[in-house]
Amino acid sequence: MPETKVSPLRSIGRRIIGAFLFLFAAVLIVYIGRDGYSDANDDGLSFLDCFYYATVSLSTTGYGDITPVTDFARLINIVVITPLRVMFLIVLVGTTLEVLTERSRQALRIQKWRHRVRDHVVVVGFGTKGRSAVNSLLAEEDAEPSQIVVVDTDQAALDAASALGLITVHGSATRSDVLRVAGAQRARAIVVAPNRDDTAVLVTLTARELAPKSRILASVREAENVHLLKQSGADQVVVSSETAGRLLGIATRTPLVVDMVEDLLTPETGLAIAERPVEPSEEGGSPRHLPDIVLGVVRDGSLYRVDSPEVDAIERGDRLLYVRKVTPAKHAAR
Repeated sequence: MPETKVSPLRSIGRRIIGAFLFLFAAVLIVYIGRDGYSDANDDGLSFLDCFYYATVSLSTTGYGDITPVTDFARLINIVVITPLRVMFLIVLVGTTLEVLTERSRQALRIQKWRHRVRDHVVVVGFGTKGRSAVNSLLAEEDAEPSQIVVVDTDQAALDAASALGLITVHGSATRSDVLRVAGAQRARAIVVAPNRDDTAVLVTLTARELAPKSRILASVREAENVHLLKQSGADQVVVSSETAGRLLGIATRTPLVVDMVEDLLTPETGLAIAERPVEPSEEGGSPRHLPDIVLGVVRDGSLYRVDSPEVDAIERGDRLLYVRKVTPAKHAAR
C-alpha cells in the first residue's frame, strides 16, 4: 500500500499541538474541580495553580505541593488525568520511538537483503546513461527490479530509481564501504556510469579491488581515458561521446541507417541484438547458413565476425550474437 509521507516539521507540529491540547484539557478539568484540591499555601487554587498542577502532573514530575483531597478529585485523577498523562507522554516520545522503529526496520530489511542477494547488478550513477542501462536490463534480460542496485549521491535520482522498484544506496561509489552496502563483492556485474571520467576511474578501481570476479562495464566521455579504465580493471568500456558522434556523422549521409542502429539498440521494440548458446544440431555448420541473422561468434571469450575464417564451422561451447525480433506481447505483460 502506498504510504502518505508527512514532512518532519509538520509531524512535529502536530505532536506539539496534540500535547498542548491534552495539557489544556487537564487544566480545564482541574480548574473546574479546584475545590477538591489543596495546596501548600492553603489559599485555594488559582488558574495559574491549576496550570502548574496539570503541567507537573502530566510530565510525571509531581512535587506534591498541590494534591487532590476529596474523593471526587481523586476519582477524576484516576479516570481522567492519568489517561491524559499517558497520552501526553506518548505524544512527546512518539517522534523518537517512530524514528527508532523505522531505523530498526530499515536496518533489518537491509541485513536480510544483503544475506540473500547474489548475482545482482550494481549500477553506479542514475543519470541518462544509468537509466538507459537499467531499462535495457529490465527489457532484455527480464531481470527483477530487486536484483538491480543503484548507487548515487543525488537523492532525487535515488527516488526515481526507488519508484521503479530498484534497490537504492545513497553515497559515493568511490568508497568501498558504500559498495559493500550495495553488495558489490557478490554482484554479477557492475555498471559504472557517473557524469565524470575521473570519477569513473576511481569507482572502477574501488569496485575491482572489492569484487575481483565481477564483470565491470564502464562508460567514459573521452576516448583518451579508455586505457585508464582498462588499467583500472574495467572489462568493457563504452565511449559515449564518440558513439554519439559517429551516429551524427552517419545521419548526415544515411539517416535511415541510424534509425536501424537505434532499433537494434532498443530492446523494447522491433529488432534487438541478443546472445544464445549453440544448439547441438548447429554444431559443425556455418553461422552464415543459420535461420537467424548471426553477426558474430563468441569462442573462448573472444568475438569473431561471422565472416572470419576462424568460425567457418561452429563448435560446441560457442555462443552466437544474432538479431532477434522482439515480441510485443512479452513487454506488454511486464
